[in-house]
Amino acid sequence: MNIAILGFGLQGLSAYKYWGKPGNQITICDANEKLAAPEGVQVQLGVDYLHNLERFDLIVRSPSIHPQDIVAANNTDILAKVTTPTNEFLRICPTKQVIGITGTKGKGTTSTLVAKMLEANGKTVHLGGNIGIAPLELLDNIQPEHWVVLELANFQLIDLRYSPPIAACLMVVPEHLNWHTDMDEYIEAKQQLFVYQKPEDVAIYFADNLTSHEVASVSPGAKIAYYSEPGALVKNEQIVIDNQVICGVSDLKLLGKHNWQNACAAATIVWQVEQNVAAIRSVLTTFSGLEHRLEFVRTVNGADYYDDSFGTTPETAIVAIEAFTQPKVIILGGSDKNAMYDQLAKTVIGSNVRHAVVIGDTGPAIASALRNAGFEAITPGGLTMEEIVAEAQKQAKSGDIVLLSTGCASFGLFDNYKDRGNKFQTAVGAL
Repeated sequence: MNIAILGFGLQGLSAYKYWGKPGNQITICDANEKLAAPEGVQVQLGVDYLHNLERFDLIVRSPSIHPQDIVAANNTDILAKVTTPTNEFLRICPTKQVIGITGTKGKGTTSTLVAKMLEANGKTVHLGGNIGIAPLELLDNIQPEHWVVLELANFQLIDLRYSPPIAACLMVVPEHLNWHTDMDEYIEAKQQLFVYQKPEDVAIYFADNLTSHEVASVSPGAKIAYYSEPGALVKNEQIVIDNQVICGVSDLKLLGKHNWQNACAAATIVWQVEQNVAAIRSVLTTFSGLEHRLEFVRTVNGADYYDDSFGTTPETAIVAIEAFTQPKVIILGGSDKNAMYDQLAKTVIGSNVRHAVVIGDTGPAIASALRNAGFEAITPGGLTMEEIVAEAQKQAKSGDIVLLSTGCASFGLFDNYKDRGNKFQTAVGAL
Protein backbone atom coordinates (compact mmCIF):
# COMPACT_ATOMS: atom_id res chain seq x y z
CA MET A 1 0.00 0.00 0.00
CA ASN A 2 1.23 3.50 -0.85
CA ILE A 3 0.84 5.57 2.34
CA ALA A 4 1.43 9.24 3.13
CA ILE A 5 2.01 10.28 6.73
CA LEU A 6 1.24 13.98 7.17
CA GLY A 7 3.31 15.51 9.96
CA PHE A 8 6.11 13.73 11.78
CA GLY A 9 5.68 14.59 15.44
CA LEU A 10 4.79 12.02 18.12
CA GLN A 11 1.62 10.93 16.35
CA GLY A 12 3.33 10.79 12.95
CA LEU A 13 6.16 8.73 14.40
CA SER A 14 3.66 6.31 15.93
CA ALA A 15 1.94 6.04 12.54
CA TYR A 16 5.27 5.26 10.87
CA LYS A 17 6.01 2.50 13.39
CA TYR A 18 2.53 1.04 12.86
CA TRP A 19 2.25 1.23 9.06
CA GLY A 20 5.95 0.93 8.21
CA LYS A 21 5.73 -2.78 7.46
CA PRO A 22 6.82 -4.92 4.49
CA GLY A 23 4.47 -4.31 1.60
CA ASN A 24 3.80 -0.68 2.51
CA GLN A 25 5.58 2.22 0.85
CA ILE A 26 5.76 5.19 3.22
CA THR A 27 6.16 8.86 2.30
CA ILE A 28 6.53 11.37 5.13
CA CYS A 29 5.07 14.78 4.31
CA ASP A 30 6.08 17.59 6.61
CA ALA A 31 6.47 21.38 6.48
CA ASN A 32 9.97 21.13 7.97
CA GLU A 33 12.39 21.17 5.04
CA LYS A 34 15.21 19.93 7.29
CA LEU A 35 13.29 17.01 8.75
CA ALA A 36 15.48 13.98 9.47
CA ALA A 37 13.32 11.11 8.22
CA PRO A 38 14.02 7.42 8.89
CA GLU A 39 16.48 5.85 6.47
CA GLY A 40 14.95 4.60 3.26
CA VAL A 41 11.69 6.52 3.65
CA GLN A 42 10.53 8.86 0.91
CA VAL A 43 9.79 12.45 1.88
CA GLN A 44 7.76 15.40 0.65
CA LEU A 45 8.95 18.43 2.62
CA GLY A 46 8.47 22.18 2.66
CA VAL A 47 5.63 24.53 1.87
CA ASP A 48 4.02 22.15 -0.63
CA TYR A 49 4.06 19.12 1.65
CA LEU A 50 0.26 18.71 1.44
CA HIS A 51 0.11 18.84 -2.37
CA ASN A 52 -0.38 16.00 -4.87
CA LEU A 53 -1.69 13.50 -2.34
CA GLU A 54 -4.13 11.85 -4.78
CA ARG A 55 -1.48 9.28 -5.68
CA PHE A 56 -1.60 7.66 -2.24
CA ASP A 57 -3.86 4.79 -1.22
CA LEU A 58 -4.01 5.97 2.38
CA ILE A 59 -3.29 9.35 4.00
CA VAL A 60 -2.58 9.49 7.74
CA ARG A 61 -3.29 12.92 9.24
CA SER A 62 -1.41 14.12 12.30
CA PRO A 63 -3.56 16.16 14.73
CA SER A 64 -2.00 19.56 13.98
CA ILE A 65 -3.13 19.45 10.33
CA HIS A 66 -6.69 20.59 9.62
CA PRO A 67 -8.56 18.24 7.27
CA GLN A 68 -9.71 21.17 5.14
CA ASP A 69 -6.09 22.20 4.57
CA ILE A 70 -5.62 18.82 2.90
CA VAL A 71 -8.64 19.42 0.68
CA ALA A 72 -7.54 22.96 -0.20
CA ALA A 73 -4.01 21.90 -1.10
CA ASN A 74 -5.27 19.25 -3.51
CA ASN A 75 -8.22 21.14 -5.02
CA THR A 76 -10.38 18.07 -4.45
CA ASP A 77 -12.07 16.24 -1.60
CA ILE A 78 -9.77 13.33 -0.81
CA LEU A 79 -10.87 12.95 2.81
CA ALA A 80 -12.20 9.44 2.10
CA LYS A 81 -8.54 8.39 1.94
CA VAL A 82 -7.64 10.15 5.19
CA THR A 83 -7.41 8.41 8.54
CA THR A 84 -5.70 9.26 11.83
CA PRO A 85 -3.79 7.31 14.49
CA THR A 86 -6.79 7.71 16.82
CA ASN A 87 -9.24 6.36 14.24
CA GLU A 88 -7.02 3.38 13.54
CA PHE A 89 -6.57 2.69 17.25
CA LEU A 90 -10.31 2.68 17.94
CA ARG A 91 -10.92 0.53 14.85
CA ILE A 92 -8.68 -2.31 15.97
CA CYS A 93 -8.32 -1.87 19.76
CA PRO A 94 -8.27 -5.34 21.40
CA THR A 95 -10.58 -4.20 24.21
CA LYS A 96 -14.00 -2.59 23.96
CA GLN A 97 -13.56 -1.11 27.44
CA VAL A 98 -12.53 2.34 26.27
CA ILE A 99 -13.21 5.70 27.92
CA GLY A 100 -12.79 8.92 25.94
CA ILE A 101 -12.52 12.31 27.66
CA THR A 102 -12.63 15.72 26.01
CA GLY A 103 -13.29 19.34 26.96
CA THR A 104 -11.33 22.57 26.79
CA LYS A 105 -9.39 22.19 30.04
CA GLY A 106 -9.12 19.53 32.71
CA LYS A 107 -8.79 16.62 30.28
CA GLY A 108 -5.34 15.53 31.41
CA THR A 109 -6.10 15.76 35.12
CA THR A 110 -9.47 14.02 34.78
CA SER A 111 -8.09 11.29 32.54
CA THR A 112 -5.28 10.63 35.01
CA LEU A 113 -7.72 10.53 37.92
CA VAL A 114 -9.92 8.05 36.04
CA ALA A 115 -6.98 5.80 35.21
CA LYS A 116 -5.76 5.82 38.82
CA MET A 117 -9.27 5.15 40.16
CA LEU A 118 -9.70 2.17 37.84
CA GLU A 119 -6.30 0.88 38.92
CA ALA A 120 -7.40 1.26 42.55
CA ASN A 121 -10.31 -0.99 41.59
CA GLY A 122 -7.87 -3.65 40.44
CA LYS A 123 -8.11 -2.95 36.70
CA THR A 124 -5.22 -2.93 34.25
CA VAL A 125 -5.39 0.50 32.59
CA HIS A 126 -3.66 2.10 29.59
CA LEU A 127 -3.68 5.93 29.54
CA GLY A 128 -2.89 7.79 26.34
CA GLY A 129 -4.04 10.17 23.64
CA ASN A 130 -3.34 13.87 23.87
CA ILE A 131 -1.81 13.37 27.32
CA GLY A 132 1.48 12.19 25.85
CA ILE A 133 1.38 8.58 24.65
CA ALA A 134 0.10 8.14 21.09
CA PRO A 135 -2.76 5.58 21.08
CA LEU A 136 -1.06 3.33 18.52
CA GLU A 137 1.90 3.00 20.91
CA LEU A 138 -0.42 1.29 23.42
CA LEU A 139 -1.66 -1.50 21.16
CA ASP A 140 0.95 -4.19 21.81
CA ASN A 141 0.23 -4.29 25.54
CA ILE A 142 -3.58 -4.24 25.53
CA GLN A 143 -5.56 -7.37 26.41
CA PRO A 144 -9.35 -7.82 25.97
CA GLU A 145 -9.99 -7.49 29.73
CA HIS A 146 -7.95 -4.27 30.05
CA TRP A 147 -9.25 -0.71 30.16
CA VAL A 148 -8.13 2.21 27.99
CA VAL A 149 -8.51 5.88 28.94
CA LEU A 150 -7.95 8.39 26.14
CA GLU A 151 -7.59 12.14 26.54
CA LEU A 152 -8.78 13.52 23.20
CA ALA A 153 -8.46 17.09 21.93
CA ASN A 154 -10.42 18.74 19.13
CA PHE A 155 -7.50 18.19 16.73
CA GLN A 156 -7.89 14.43 17.13
CA LEU A 157 -11.67 14.46 17.20
CA ILE A 158 -12.55 16.61 14.20
CA ASP A 159 -12.70 13.62 11.81
CA LEU A 160 -13.24 10.80 14.32
CA ARG A 161 -15.30 7.89 12.97
CA TYR A 162 -15.65 5.81 16.14
CA SER A 163 -17.00 6.61 19.59
CA PRO A 164 -16.03 4.82 22.82
CA PRO A 165 -18.80 3.28 24.95
CA ILE A 166 -18.07 5.73 27.79
CA ALA A 167 -17.39 9.32 26.73
CA ALA A 168 -17.20 12.48 28.79
CA CYS A 169 -17.13 16.18 27.95
CA LEU A 170 -15.76 18.58 30.55
CA MET A 171 -16.16 22.37 30.50
CA VAL A 172 -16.01 23.80 26.97
CA VAL A 173 -15.08 27.44 26.31
CA PRO A 174 -13.77 29.13 23.15
CA GLU A 175 -10.26 27.97 22.28
CA HIS A 176 -8.16 27.18 19.20
CA LEU A 177 -10.24 29.59 17.12
CA ASN A 178 -7.08 30.35 15.16
CA TRP A 179 -7.25 26.71 13.93
CA HIS A 180 -11.00 26.25 13.60
CA THR A 181 -13.24 28.12 11.20
CA ASP A 182 -15.41 29.28 14.11
CA MET A 183 -16.80 28.17 17.48
CA ASP A 184 -19.41 26.00 15.77
CA GLU A 185 -16.68 23.90 14.16
CA TYR A 186 -14.90 23.60 17.52
CA ILE A 187 -18.10 22.26 19.09
CA GLU A 188 -18.74 19.91 16.16
CA ALA A 189 -15.23 18.49 16.56
CA LYS A 190 -15.95 17.70 20.22
CA GLN A 191 -19.27 16.11 19.28
CA GLN A 192 -17.51 13.48 17.16
CA LEU A 193 -16.54 11.74 20.40
CA PHE A 194 -20.24 11.03 21.02
CA VAL A 195 -21.99 10.86 17.67
CA TYR A 196 -21.12 7.21 16.93
CA GLN A 197 -22.12 5.89 20.34
CA LYS A 198 -24.79 3.20 20.65
CA PRO A 199 -28.02 3.43 22.69
CA GLU A 200 -26.45 1.29 25.44
CA ASP A 201 -23.46 3.64 25.76
CA VAL A 202 -22.97 6.51 28.23
CA ALA A 203 -22.38 10.23 27.54
CA ILE A 204 -21.24 12.25 30.57
CA TYR A 205 -21.26 16.06 30.62
CA PHE A 206 -20.63 19.03 32.93
CA ALA A 207 -23.99 20.20 34.25
CA ASP A 208 -22.94 23.85 34.68
CA ASN A 209 -21.76 24.30 31.08
CA LEU A 210 -24.36 24.53 28.32
CA THR A 211 -21.79 23.86 25.62
CA SER A 212 -20.70 20.65 27.33
CA HIS A 213 -24.34 19.55 27.34
CA GLU A 214 -24.63 20.49 23.66
CA VAL A 215 -21.57 18.40 22.82
CA ALA A 216 -22.85 15.30 24.63
CA SER A 217 -26.43 15.72 23.39
CA VAL A 218 -25.62 14.17 20.00
CA SER A 219 -25.06 10.79 21.65
CA PRO A 220 -27.85 8.21 21.27
CA GLY A 221 -26.75 6.79 24.65
CA ALA A 222 -27.71 7.67 28.21
CA LYS A 223 -26.80 11.23 29.20
CA ILE A 224 -25.44 11.65 32.71
CA ALA A 225 -24.59 15.02 34.21
CA TYR A 226 -21.85 15.57 36.76
CA TYR A 227 -21.60 18.44 39.23
CA SER A 228 -25.29 17.73 39.78
CA GLU A 229 -27.31 14.58 40.26
CA PRO A 230 -27.21 11.82 39.13
CA GLY A 231 -23.43 12.26 38.87
CA ALA A 232 -20.95 13.33 41.53
CA LEU A 233 -21.46 16.82 42.97
CA VAL A 234 -20.30 19.05 45.79
CA LYS A 235 -22.78 19.21 48.67
CA ASN A 236 -22.01 20.66 52.10
CA GLU A 237 -18.30 20.90 51.20
CA GLN A 238 -18.25 17.19 50.37
CA ILE A 239 -18.03 15.27 47.10
CA VAL A 240 -21.09 13.05 46.95
CA ILE A 241 -22.42 10.52 44.44
CA ASP A 242 -25.54 8.40 44.72
CA ASN A 243 -26.02 9.80 48.25
CA GLN A 244 -22.64 8.42 49.30
CA VAL A 245 -19.91 10.73 50.59
CA ILE A 246 -16.57 10.24 48.87
CA CYS A 247 -14.52 12.86 50.73
CA GLY A 248 -14.52 16.47 51.82
CA VAL A 249 -13.30 19.04 49.30
CA SER A 250 -10.70 20.06 51.88
CA ASP A 251 -9.27 16.54 51.61
CA LEU A 252 -8.50 16.93 47.90
CA LYS A 253 -4.80 17.19 47.11
CA LEU A 254 -5.56 19.11 43.90
CA LEU A 255 -5.61 22.90 44.32
CA GLY A 256 -8.47 25.11 43.17
CA LYS A 257 -12.24 24.88 42.86
CA HIS A 258 -11.89 23.96 39.18
CA ASN A 259 -10.42 20.69 40.39
CA TRP A 260 -13.66 20.01 42.26
CA GLN A 261 -15.15 19.74 38.79
CA ASN A 262 -12.40 17.36 37.63
CA ALA A 263 -12.83 15.23 40.75
CA CYS A 264 -16.57 15.00 40.21
CA ALA A 265 -16.13 14.21 36.52
CA ALA A 266 -13.68 11.39 37.27
CA ALA A 267 -15.85 9.95 40.04
CA THR A 268 -18.90 9.99 37.77
CA ILE A 269 -17.03 8.24 34.96
CA VAL A 270 -15.62 5.52 37.22
CA TRP A 271 -19.02 5.06 38.91
CA GLN A 272 -20.24 3.65 35.58
CA VAL A 273 -17.67 0.86 35.99
CA GLU A 274 -17.36 0.23 39.75
CA GLN A 275 -19.24 1.81 42.66
CA ASN A 276 -16.26 1.63 45.01
CA VAL A 277 -16.18 4.71 47.24
CA ALA A 278 -12.95 3.69 48.98
CA ALA A 279 -11.03 3.34 45.70
CA ILE A 280 -12.24 6.73 44.44
CA ARG A 281 -11.47 8.38 47.77
CA SER A 282 -7.96 6.92 47.89
CA VAL A 283 -7.06 8.64 44.62
CA LEU A 284 -8.74 11.98 45.30
CA THR A 285 -6.99 12.34 48.64
CA THR A 286 -3.50 11.47 47.37
CA PHE A 287 -3.14 12.68 43.75
CA SER A 288 -1.62 16.18 43.74
CA GLY A 289 -1.71 16.92 40.02
CA LEU A 290 0.20 16.86 36.75
CA GLU A 291 3.25 18.94 35.91
CA HIS A 292 2.67 22.57 34.89
CA ARG A 293 -0.84 22.50 36.41
CA LEU A 294 -0.72 24.74 39.50
CA GLU A 295 2.55 23.03 40.34
CA PHE A 296 4.40 24.41 43.36
CA VAL A 297 8.00 25.27 42.45
CA ARG A 298 9.61 26.78 45.58
CA THR A 299 9.45 29.57 48.15
CA VAL A 300 11.76 32.55 47.67
CA ASN A 301 11.92 35.34 50.29
CA GLY A 302 8.55 34.26 51.65
CA ALA A 303 6.77 34.23 48.26
CA ASP A 304 5.48 30.92 46.84
CA TYR A 305 6.05 30.37 43.11
CA TYR A 306 3.56 28.26 41.12
CA ASP A 307 3.80 26.97 37.56
CA ASP A 308 0.46 26.82 35.73
CA SER A 309 1.97 26.95 32.25
CA PHE A 310 -0.49 24.35 30.95
CA GLY A 311 -3.25 26.96 31.16
CA THR A 312 -3.45 28.65 27.76
CA THR A 313 -6.83 30.43 27.84
CA PRO A 314 -8.18 33.37 29.86
CA GLU A 315 -10.57 30.93 31.54
CA THR A 316 -7.72 28.80 32.88
CA ALA A 317 -5.94 31.88 34.18
CA ILE A 318 -9.15 32.85 35.96
CA VAL A 319 -9.47 29.52 37.77
CA ALA A 320 -5.78 29.61 38.69
CA ILE A 321 -6.13 33.11 40.17
CA GLU A 322 -9.21 32.02 42.10
CA ALA A 323 -7.37 28.97 43.50
CA PHE A 324 -5.44 31.26 45.89
CA THR A 325 -6.73 33.73 48.46
CA GLN A 326 -3.28 35.23 49.12
CA PRO A 327 -2.04 38.39 47.37
CA LYS A 328 -0.75 37.51 43.91
CA VAL A 329 1.77 38.61 41.32
CA ILE A 330 0.61 37.07 38.06
CA ILE A 331 2.42 36.61 34.76
CA LEU A 332 0.01 37.05 31.83
CA GLY A 333 0.40 36.98 28.04
CA GLY A 334 1.81 35.03 25.13
CA SER A 335 0.69 34.30 21.59
CA ASP A 336 -2.73 35.23 20.26
CA LYS A 337 -5.60 32.72 19.92
CA ASN A 338 -8.24 35.41 19.27
CA ALA A 339 -9.33 35.37 22.91
CA MET A 340 -11.00 38.17 24.87
CA TYR A 341 -9.55 39.39 28.18
CA ASP A 342 -12.38 41.44 29.73
CA GLN A 343 -13.51 38.72 32.15
CA LEU A 344 -9.92 37.98 33.07
CA ALA A 345 -9.44 41.66 33.92
CA LYS A 346 -12.54 41.61 36.15
CA THR A 347 -11.15 38.57 37.96
CA VAL A 348 -7.82 40.29 38.51
CA ILE A 349 -9.66 43.26 40.06
CA GLY A 350 -11.69 41.05 42.40
CA SER A 351 -9.17 38.37 43.38
CA ASN A 352 -6.42 40.02 45.43
CA VAL A 353 -3.95 40.39 42.55
CA ARG A 354 -1.40 43.05 43.49
CA HIS A 355 0.60 43.16 40.29
CA ALA A 356 0.50 41.85 36.71
CA VAL A 357 3.60 41.17 34.63
CA VAL A 358 2.57 41.10 30.96
CA ILE A 359 4.52 39.32 28.23
CA GLY A 360 4.37 38.29 24.58
CA ASP A 361 2.27 39.44 21.65
CA THR A 362 -0.89 39.66 23.74
CA GLY A 363 0.75 41.66 26.53
CA PRO A 364 -0.49 45.04 25.26
CA ALA A 365 -4.07 43.78 24.77
CA ILE A 366 -4.14 42.29 28.28
CA ALA A 367 -2.66 45.48 29.74
CA SER A 368 -5.35 47.50 27.96
CA ALA A 369 -8.12 45.25 29.31
CA LEU A 370 -6.69 45.55 32.82
CA ARG A 371 -6.48 49.34 32.64
CA ASN A 372 -10.02 49.56 31.26
CA ALA A 373 -11.12 47.61 34.35
CA GLY A 374 -9.27 50.07 36.61
CA PHE A 375 -6.14 48.00 37.34
CA GLU A 376 -2.90 49.95 36.96
CA ALA A 377 -0.22 47.82 38.65
CA ILE A 378 1.22 46.49 35.38
CA THR A 379 4.77 46.15 34.10
CA PRO A 380 6.27 44.41 31.05
CA GLY A 381 8.19 41.24 31.74
CA GLY A 382 10.86 41.18 29.06
CA LEU A 383 11.74 38.69 26.35
CA THR A 384 13.37 35.87 28.30
CA MET A 385 12.05 33.83 31.21
CA GLU A 386 14.95 35.06 33.36
CA GLU A 387 13.81 38.64 32.76
CA ILE A 388 10.16 37.73 33.35
CA VAL A 389 10.86 35.96 36.63
CA ALA A 390 13.21 38.76 37.76
CA GLU A 391 10.42 41.29 37.24
CA ALA A 392 7.93 39.10 39.10
CA GLN A 393 10.37 38.72 42.01
CA LYS A 394 10.91 42.48 42.07
CA GLN A 395 7.17 43.00 42.58
CA ALA A 396 6.62 40.14 45.05
CA LYS A 397 6.42 40.48 48.82
CA SER A 398 6.59 37.88 51.56
CA GLY A 399 3.27 36.03 51.73
CA ASP A 400 2.52 36.52 48.02
CA ILE A 401 1.83 33.91 45.37
CA VAL A 402 3.86 34.40 42.19
CA LEU A 403 1.80 32.69 39.53
CA LEU A 404 2.74 31.79 35.96
CA SER A 405 -0.74 31.36 34.47
CA THR A 406 -0.55 33.34 31.29
CA GLY A 407 -4.02 32.87 29.82
CA CYS A 408 -2.38 32.48 26.42
CA ALA A 409 -0.47 30.02 24.28
CA SER A 410 3.31 30.08 24.52
CA PHE A 411 4.44 30.39 20.91
CA GLY A 412 6.72 33.27 20.01
CA LEU A 413 8.70 33.36 23.23
CA PHE A 414 8.67 29.59 23.91
CA ASP A 415 8.31 26.32 21.99
CA ASN A 416 5.22 25.13 23.87
CA TYR A 417 3.67 25.19 27.34
CA LYS A 418 6.15 22.57 28.61
CA ASP A 419 9.12 24.63 27.44
CA ARG A 420 7.62 27.72 29.07
CA GLY A 421 6.95 25.87 32.34
CA ASN A 422 10.36 24.22 32.43
CA LYS A 423 12.11 27.53 31.84
CA PHE A 424 10.00 29.15 34.55
CA GLN A 425 10.99 26.43 37.00
CA THR A 426 14.65 26.77 36.03
CA ALA A 427 14.57 30.55 36.42
CA VAL A 428 12.80 30.33 39.79
CA GLY A 429 15.28 27.68 40.88
CA ALA A 430 18.12 30.07 40.10
CA LEU A 431 16.77 32.96 42.18
